[in-house]
Amino acid sequence: MTDPAAPAASPAASAASPAASAASPAASAASPAFEASHEAVKVIETREDYLEAVAAIAAGHGPVAVDAERASGYRYSQRAYLIQVFRRGAGAFLFDPIPIGDFAELQDAIVDEEWLFHAASQDLPCLQEVGLVPTRIFDTELGARIAGFPRVGLGAVVEQLLGITLAKAHSAADWSTRPLPQSWLVYASLDVELLPDLRDALAAQLETAGKTRIAEEEFAAVLGRAPKPPRAEPWRRLSGMHALRGARALAIARALWTARDEYARQADIAPGRTIPDSAIVAAAAANPTTKGELSGVKAFTGRASRSELDRWWAAVEEGRTTEDLPKLRGTGDATLPPPRAWADRNPAADRRYKAARAAVIARAEELDLPVENLLTPETLRLVSWEPPSPVATETVGAVLASHDARPWQVEETASIIAHAFVAAAQAPAAESNTES
Repeated sequence: MTDPAAPAASPAASAASPAASAASPAASAASPAFEASHEAVKVIETREDYLEAVAAIAAGHGPVAVDAERASGYRYSQRAYLIQVFRRGAGAFLFDPIPIGDFAELQDAIVDEEWLFHAASQDLPCLQEVGLVPTRIFDTELGARIAGFPRVGLGAVVEQLLGITLAKAHSAADWSTRPLPQSWLVYASLDVELLPDLRDALAAQLETAGKTRIAEEEFAAVLGRAPKPPRAEPWRRLSGMHALRGARALAIARALWTARDEYARQADIAPGRTIPDSAIVAAAAANPTTKGELSGVKAFTGRASRSELDRWWAAVEEGRTTEDLPKLRGTGDATLPPPRAWADRNPAADRRYKAARAAVIARAEELDLPVENLLTPETLRLVSWEPPSPVATETVGAVLASHDARPWQVEETASIIAHAFVAAAQAPAAESNTES
């Protein structure tokens, strides 16, 4: 925890003001030693310390910066192993959610405040698991995209707006490690200490660019977005699946993937750290007839390839004997064919899509926005494949809204898409007249 009684030692209070722009030589020169000058950070692990921290946060002022660290790539679960909170007038607090358990008091203390995140969609699910659910957010990563920044990682945005260079050496660390090294804790603390000043600087840029309303609608959409449904056949995403031939090889791969997933879930280990995808594909391609043959497959490697050999052999036997053979090609989760197939399967839709896509790209460039933030590719494909009748700004706008396009997106794209569709429909007739 950064001591609230010593604000001069707080990096967020001293070095990270909006006035410290990227053009400030002093700020840039001091940046390499920024983490090294940070005071020691303590992890809060008891209910008593947690309640004391909640009281301090409640007494602070302004928005509340929040971040969470998971152990992706190391653990099966996506739970938070560290939760960081910073508020002006209170300081930075790092909580270990496992011993603390219930965060109801913190939720009550800050639920009505604006919560600051960098890439909120990554942290919201694991925070919801412990009862931390915001009602208003400001996402500095998404805000930077809308502002037109070429790089939107936290380090890049902090450097551009605050003139501070941050080391990102621990972004892929195993945060389930205990005890956590002090250098990791400083890194985690800085992730929230700088967010209030970053938010203010970014909000000013969005206001100047006339993009405040766009940002607000996008932030609200992040909060209201429903989780994606589970994939119909997740095992088909195995790396190297294209090398397998025949339904029997696919059945073995499916059985091994399922066995690995069950084991990883039970042990709370990232699946790839038990046996890698390449081992599953190699075993499926080899189609071993005995456990010894499976053990002898050279590419069947991984930390658990031998210690859990009985488990993997049982899966191979299941795949070798099942009568429920998978189809050679999965049905997938997409509702439409890939655009590269449209010219043959639906030429009119292909013309609509190409014309509308060019128009949307041009408008995104005018607005200095990434095209996927102006309108998602999936939404454009859906309306292009099956347009409304009649085609008009109002009818196209209604379809876009039904696919969760925000009001600002409808205003910016419905008219240009409608005009592109009309032009695309007229193109074949014009070509026919030219040929005749």
